[in-house]
Amino acid sequence: MKLGNKAIFIAGAGRMGRGIALTFAYHGFQVTLIDIKNRNHEEFERLKSIALAEIKSQLKILALSNVFPNEMIDLIVGRIEVCHMDHQPDIWQEADIVFEALPEILSLKKVVYRQICSTLPKETLIASTTSSFSVNTLAEFVTHKDRFINTHWLNPAYLIPLVEVSPSIETSDQSLKEMFQLLEGIGKVPIKCEPSPGFIVPRIQALAMNEASRLVKEGVASIEDIDKASRVGFGLRFAVLGLLEFIDWGGADTLYHASNYLKDSLKSNRFAPSEMIEEKMKSGDIGLKVKKGFYHFEETSLDQYQLETLQKFIDLLQHLGFITSPKDISSVKEDLNKEICNKNS
Repeated sequence: MKLGNKAIFIAGAGRMGRGIALTFAYHGFQVTLIDIKNRNHEEFERLKSIALAEIKSQLKILALSNVFPNEMIDLIVGRIEVCHMDHQPDIWQEADIVFEALPEILSLKKVVYRQICSTLPKETLIASTTSSFSVNTLAEFVTHKDRFINTHWLNPAYLIPLVEVSPSIETSDQSLKEMFQLLEGIGKVPIKCEPSPGFIVPRIQALAMNEASRLVKEGVASIEDIDKASRVGFGLRFAVLGLLEFIDWGGADTLYHASNYLKDSLKSNRFAPSEMIEEKMKSGDIGLKVKKGFYHFEETSLDQYQLETLQKFIDLLQHLGFITSPKDISSVKEDLNKEICNKNS
């Protein structure tokens, strides 16, 4: 699959469409960003100007962060053409890959898919970026269903590496393979997800965000401190360890007992241990300490594995300025003397 020669078409010129357009243009692709909303000429030109200005603004931020030279901004933006679907009805014939980034309105998607498929070559991949609808539901509106797939990007699309890829029951293995190759070729981290409401990340973050709002309501801590805790405690750990990997480190037994304590103390079943955690308790597969949990560690050098993981964590903390060099002994003695003097005075 020759990535650089692929013509990327994006149906929908909103925030997600613009973010995906920026991503592919950044990596050398020619991108056609297609507006689908009913507009007159003046309205479309305004939309086009706003879309390209937003993309240029995001690129300027990257340039200011020393990601690339400022001189490249116009080159990257120049790879993006903004069109209107009604002005060029046959334009889809030129597409190698289409990403649908329309509003989450099923009837709208149905109409646009049928219009796209009327002229789209049968070998062209089609990917929805929906965060709501099952890939199997949307596939009903597409011809040659074997080439259809869901790709759930996370905002901002041009920065977040993860893309959740959800094939339908009719998606071919070849289409799935090509989509993974395409996404990996632009530095993304695709993961396969079965058709399920909320995919993976939205389900996890919905629980966490709702719990954070409950902490505010209960007066447990200030808004600022809850956010600080989620960034400096929760977020940092899970930038290095996945949630299930973290369970293995601490032990499913620890999570089991902590969950039951929270359930009883806060009188809410939302904290009850999951069915799978209860199964781990029964089987004894509770994590690192027994070399088997969600992951299998029987053939792993635990010392090396733990060392490499902690080094990644330390690197992250150092980068963010949370680890400083130790004081020398003279500085420690000086601080101690000051503390004694302050107590005596």
